[in-house]
Amino acid sequence: MTDLTKRKKKRKKLLKSKKAGAIAGLIVCLILISLIVGMFFLMSSMTGQLQIDTRLTGEIDKAAYIARTYATVSGKKESYYVLDQCGMSYILTDENDQYIRQQGEDTRGKRHSTYLLTTSASNDDDKLTDGELLNRYTYEIIDDKKSYIVRPAGDGDDIELDDMELIKHMFQNFDKLYEDEEIQTDVSVTAGEGSSGEEKGFSSGFANGFKDGFEGKNNEELDRISKVATLKNDRSFMQMPIWVKIEIPDKGQIVYFRLMVTTRMKDLIGIFVMLILFAAIIGLIMLTFFIIFIRGLLRARKMRNLLFTDIKVDGHNWLWFVYYAENKLSRRVNAKKDFALIDLEFVGYRRFCACNSVDEGEAKLVEVYNTLKRYVNKKELFAHCSEDSFALLLDFTDVESFRQRIGVILGALSEIEKGSSLAFHAGIYPIKALEKGESFSMRKNEDIEKDFNNACAACASMAGSESSGYALYDDKLIEDQRWIETVSQKQQKALDNEEFLVYYQPKYDPRSHELRGAEALIRWQSPEHGFLSPYKFIPIFESNGFITEIDHYMISHVARDQKRWLDAGMKCVPVSVNVSRAHFIESDLAEQIRDIVDKEGAPHHLIEIELTESAFFDDKNAMVETISRLKSYGFAVSMDDFGSGYSSLNSLKDMPLDVLKLDAEFFRGEAADTERGEVVVSEAIKLAKSLNMRTVAEGVEIKEQVDFLAAQGCDMIQGYYFAKPMPAQDYEQRMITGRSDGGQ
Repeated sequence: MTDLTKRKKKRKKLLKSKKAGAIAGLIVCLILISLIVGMFFLMSSMTGQLQIDTRLTGEIDKAAYIARTYATVSGKKESYYVLDQCGMSYILTDENDQYIRQQGEDTRGKRHSTYLLTTSASNDDDKLTDGELLNRYTYEIIDDKKSYIVRPAGDGDDIELDDMELIKHMFQNFDKLYEDEEIQTDVSVTAGEGSSGEEKGFSSGFANGFKDGFEGKNNEELDRISKVATLKNDRSFMQMPIWVKIEIPDKGQIVYFRLMVTTRMKDLIGIFVMLILFAAIIGLIMLTFFIIFIRGLLRARKMRNLLFTDIKVDGHNWLWFVYYAENKLSRRVNAKKDFALIDLEFVGYRRFCACNSVDEGEAKLVEVYNTLKRYVNKKELFAHCSEDSFALLLDFTDVESFRQRIGVILGALSEIEKGSSLAFHAGIYPIKALEKGESFSMRKNEDIEKDFNNACAACASMAGSESSGYALYDDKLIEDQRWIETVSQKQQKALDNEEFLVYYQPKYDPRSHELRGAEALIRWQSPEHGFLSPYKFIPIFESNGFITEIDHYMISHVARDQKRWLDAGMKCVPVSVNVSRAHFIESDLAEQIRDIVDKEGAPHHLIEIELTESAFFDDKNAMVETISRLKSYGFAVSMDDFGSGYSSLNSLKDMPLDVLKLDAEFFRGEAADTERGEVVVSEAIKLAKSLNMRTVAEGVEIKEQVDFLAAQGCDMIQGYYFAKPMPAQDYEQRMITGRSDGGQ
């Protein structure tokens, strides 16, 4: 897993943790609402189904009773009479479902289902008194094409007859048959195939038998059927048509009855009231959980806003910028767009705070933020990312128009301070659109933090400038960044393999030209990159902190060489070794140097510790303490580049130094030829002598400079006039010779 992937996962995990409460509340709310709504519909379905089943059972029971009666009657006329007088629409077919007879309209649908009915029947149809047994019958139910609910209208004319009234009606028709010898019905009868004129009537003997048979039936059974089907005096009801299929094996026929499933309105009203109450409870519970969820959501949003807010400017911070910049670049719709990532630095912010106050400095940051808000589009991003810098992600069209836009923004920022001008540096890193054939994953995996570091590198290239400006991260900066990465990756391996070489530049007495000392300088003999001068890698080591390892390396090798030369009988002179200012933050630096030199076995007086003037701007008390301990161990201490800064005289007053090195700039250009320059150098040498310090002039290249310095009493000269830096073996020859004629 790459570092970029890890960083993105950490950010998402952090943001996800802020949403966890709201999301958990939402999940619990949805689960409970689903359960409650499910229970509501289940109860509604069960209640409605119970009502329908109760009514349907009675209707099927009635149809089954008619079918059993039809099956026991012999003769077409007599049996058809039973069906015609049942008060229901029916269709009679043979066992192959071929049409025989019909009453009413055929409205059967296509959907079929089964229905299990538990009903009562006797073991012996002729002997009901032996007791009833419960039997289970399965019927086939068929939907009605019309599929509607019929609500009766009128003043009672549409009330359906119950079974007992139906039987009485049938008996009345039987009595009429005695007189007319012909069936008279209220319903239309359509004869099917095979019917003849003989079917229009039947004998009075059958009527008597049929009547006697019904009169002998169990009255309790007829009462039960009546109680299920009748509506009595309640005329507020609804009816739903449905068909039931009943097979009559004795006759090899099938009869379909159209049933009317009837429900009383007062029962429905009771169910409706119950469901309303249940729905009200559900609504109250849902409202409670909804309020809890909204509160959790608002709390999570508040936490997210706090996480993404910079308290100094009361606006977006670096985390917000990285999160939304990655999201913006990872959208496919933006894959073909160019963007510019900008590091905007408030130049001299700390100086502004020192001259005014921290509160005024933070107030200026707020003004900068608000000014950027006016010049950045809504779809673009900007945030306060560190103490004195801002991050921006802007749309990029073409170089010229973008230069103009940056100029306008920098101009507006510079005019924030009335009566004076503030300075801002903008480092710009272009994020190019994907070209044809490039994978979208390149944009999706864009490392914003690495890209912003490149923008910072472009901004750092303007260090030292006190005026507003911008710098584009170009090919040269890219090469510089690559070189920095290369050096950083190979530095430890080079140290372990001793690829770093110690070069020596001799120091001579300007009057006698005798060898008085030398300075140890580092070079890098790289197997991959060849011979490298210090300026190619020392600034990188100072930036990444590896310079402290180089300091140890140089002290160790110089002490080793000094010990070797002493053992060879050579006349050794003190050699100065540079120690970086980064090393002086360590309280035991003097002890570290002492132990390294002692390990190599070299005398302390042959090692001179050289400090740059810039090191004296750090902790002065710690510096004085370290120098004092070094001198107590027998080491000489010198100040390099005297005159390059602005506090040198003050440093000389406080620091117990042994050697003062005059900056090479005193001896270059017009300054060396002027009377003022000579006065400065002359007085510096006199000052050093007054403080019992030796002087070294470095960068001396011509004889006139040597003669002038000799006349002023300068102790040593280091420069190309006498010798360039050289390998150890060449320096050994200089030690043997002991002097130089100059001009080499």
